[in-house]
Amino acid sequence: MQNEPVLGNEMVKRNAMSKTLKDHLVAYSFIAPNFIGFAIFTLVPMIYAFVLAFVKWDGANPMEYVGLRNFARLLQDSTFHKAFWNTILYTVGVVPITMVCALGLAILLNQKLLGRNFMRTVFFFPYVASLVAVAAVWNFVFSPTMGPVNNILHAITGVPIEDLPRWAADKDWAMFTVVLFTVWKNMGYYMVIYLAGLQGVNPELYEAAELDGAGPWKRFRNVTIPQLAPTTFFVLMILVINSFKVYDIFINLFAGADNQLNNSTRVLVYQIYNTAFRSLDYGYASAMAIVLFLLVLGITLIQFQGEKKYGQ
Repeated sequence: MQNEPVLGNEMVKRNAMSKTLKDHLVAYSFIAPNFIGFAIFTLVPMIYAFVLAFVKWDGANPMEYVGLRNFARLLQDSTFHKAFWNTILYTVGVVPITMVCALGLAILLNQKLLGRNFMRTVFFFPYVASLVAVAAVWNFVFSPTMGPVNNILHAITGVPIEDLPRWAADKDWAMFTVVLFTVWKNMGYYMVIYLAGLQGVNPELYEAAELDGAGPWKRFRNVTIPQLAPTTFFVLMILVINSFKVYDIFINLFAGADNQLNNSTRVLVYQIYNTAFRSLDYGYASAMAIVLFLLVLGITLIQFQGEKKYGQ
C-alpha cells in the first residue's frame, strides 16, 4: 500500500515528461520547415563561400588551394577599390538624406492634418511598388532629352537641353541620380518607423516644455530628438547595412551600363556578381563576399551594443 503513492507520482512525472516532449515536437515541427530552408539556401552556401575564398575555381576545372592569395589580390585590384569607394559614397549620400526626409515627413504627418492617412499611403507606396516598374518610370522622368525634369529645367532656366545634366546617363551625375532614387523609394518606410517612435513620446513632455516657454524648435531639439534616439539609431544601422548590400537598385536603373559610365555606379555586390557569374572566378568573388560579410558583421555588432545602451 505504501508503494502506491510512489508509483502514482512516477506515473504523473512520466505523463508530464511525455506531454512536454510532445509539446517540444510540435513546436519543432513548426520551426523545422523554416530552419531546413535556411540551412539549404543560406547556411550551406555561406559555409561553401568561406571555403571557396581560399581556392581558385572557375566552376569547371578542379579547385586549386591558394590560401590567402585571393585576399592579397584585393589589395591591388583597382576595380574592387572603385566598387568599395562607390559603396561608401552611396552610403554617405543615402543615409543622412533618407533620415532627414523620413523624420521630417513623420513629424509633419503626425499632426492632425486633412487627408493625413492618404498622404501617409502616398509616401509609403514607392517602397512597396515594383522596383522594376518604378526604375523604368524614374529613367523616363530623368531622360536627358525627353524627360520632364530636363524639359522643365529648360523652360525655367532657358539652358539648352543638351547642356543640362544627363542624370543616369552621365558618369558625373549617375551616383547623384541613384541616391535621389533610393531616398525617394525608401523614405516612406523609415517614415513609418519614425511615426511609431513619435507615438511613443509622452505628450506631457511637450506640455511641460511649452509651459517653460520653449518654442517649436526647442521642443524639437530638447524633447523629440532625445526621445527618438533609439529609433534614430535603429534607422541609422538598418540604412547603413542595406546601403552596403545594395544591388537591385543599380542593376535596374543602369541595366549593366557601368562600363559606359566608367564604373562610377559599380558597387560591392555588383562587383561580386560580375566576378562570379561573368568572369567565372568563384574563389575571388567569395573573398570579396567575405570582406563584405565582415563589414556588415561589424556594423551589426555596433548595432547590438547600441541597443544595449538605449535599452538600459
